[in-house]
Amino acid sequence: MSVGVSLPPDPLPPGVDLAAYRVVQEALTNTIKHARGAEASVAIGYTEDCLEIEVRDTGGAKDSPPVESNGRGHMGLRERLAVYKGELTAGPTNAGGYQVTARIPRSTV
Repeated sequence: MSVGVSLPPDPLPPGVDLAAYRVVQEALTNTIKHARGAEASVAIGYTEDCLEIEVRDTGGAKDSPPVESNGRGHMGLRERLAVYKGELTAGPTNAGGYQVTARIPRSTV
């Protein structure tokens, strides 16, 4: 796994901080559950206005058995991010893996 982190100089509001944590947690949990054997990467950066998160995996081993899921993880993250006017995109990559990207405004005012 690779991790790249570049955080803003000022602390994030607690709710934004927790929402960012949950995005990374959920995306990595999904990699473990649905893409066994995949390599994962996490990149966290920021712009003047937003915190940006990208979690990507390379896709699981072809012989991994499918895992049951209720499919509510991404829906819950979208709802959590909407509270802060953030957005989440998730889907397969052209290389056969999966990517989750979140943008969360750094300010809650």
